[in-house]
Amino acid sequence: MPACGGDLKRYMMQPLTNRAKVLDLKPLNFMERLYLPNIMNGMWITLRHIFKKKATIQYPEEKRPFSPVFRGLHVLNRDEEGRERCTACGLCAVACPAEAITMEAAERMKGEEHLYREEKYAARYEINMLRCIFCGLCEEACPKDAIYLSETFAPANFTRKGFIYGKPDLLIPDPKNEPGDFSLAKGQIEDRKEKVRKDVTA
Repeated sequence: MPACGGDLKRYMMQPLTNRAKVLDLKPLNFMERLYLPNIMNGMWITLRHIFKKKATIQYPEEKRPFSPVFRGLHVLNRDEEGRERCTACGLCAVACPAEAITMEAAERMKGEEHLYREEKYAARYEINMLRCIFCGLCEEACPKDAIYLSETFAPANFTRKGFIYGKPDLLIPDPKNEPGDFSLAKGQIEDRKEKVRKDVTA
């Protein structure tokens, strides 16, 4: 350490920005002790914001538009005949950095051709939403276009078990039994694919 006080300034930490303010420690005058100017200034700021456009929205009646790169709850896709696209290859589970996906494969039995598209299917498919980081790597890894991230938030729940989504929760509606809901879900998936395609090519 230097002996003289003049050289000590060279070793003091320099400010990174010019935003630091030097405090004036002189005694307050009469008007400053009344605090009226500060109170009036605060009230003026409040009144000025009353007439500005509100930043909040009345959810759930109003909803903000989603970002093109928004990733929400997962959905398992079907083809136009209502058959499950997933072949339980496990690529989505391997690609998941949070290890949130669990599946068990099974062989398609004779007479189940109308249920499953390929010879293998996922007898059990679960996603732990408490682990999921919504990175979208499972969507990119899937070779069969079987899984997509939708524009839906994960709802709140009171138990940890409620955040583990199985096949019944993830599969989109059957086009034979619910054609309207299937068309709506399919349209959301196609919109999602188009947004991702535009984002990649941009």
